[in-house]
Amino acid sequence: MNLEETRSILFAGLGGQGILVASGITALAAFHAGYDVKQSEVHGMAQRGGSVSSQIRFGKKVHSPLIPQGTVDILVAVHPRESARNRFQVRPGGVIIDPSIPNAEKELKNKWGNLYLLGVLSHYLPFSLEAWHKAIRSVVPQKYLEVNMAAFARGTARIL
Repeated sequence: MNLEETRSILFAGLGGQGILVASGITALAAFHAGYDVKQSEVHGMAQRGGSVSSQIRFGKKVHSPLIPQGTVDILVAVHPRESARNRFQVRPGGVIIDPSIPNAEKELKNKWGNLYLLGVLSHYLPFSLEAWHKAIRSVVPQKYLEVNMAAFARGTARIL
């Protein structure tokens, strides 16, 4: 990816699965990597386990946080239902990261499973590990930092 392109990522899951945390970390990592970033969130019935989504767009200059239908470059879904519900948004040749990838189901049983998926996501984005680590340290409370960094590392170590 060059700096001229705008990339779009859709995060989808259920309330309490850390969708907004994961998207916030990704937006910060993009910012730390030198990109213009826009983010939009839909909380829905988050407090009752309902759908939660967040859209991130980054590039040299991004004019809108909203992703046009069918143009998502990467879908990160933390729940199988939300993966199925949002697949139509992914462009042909786009990437889907969801509970069906190896080890994800096991990792998602933990509160830091979203960080495992971010580690997997890191393979597809032009951000340095330093940008990711800085973003994670900015968002995750200190008392949970070690387990979250370890989950992210397991995702980055995953062979695609």
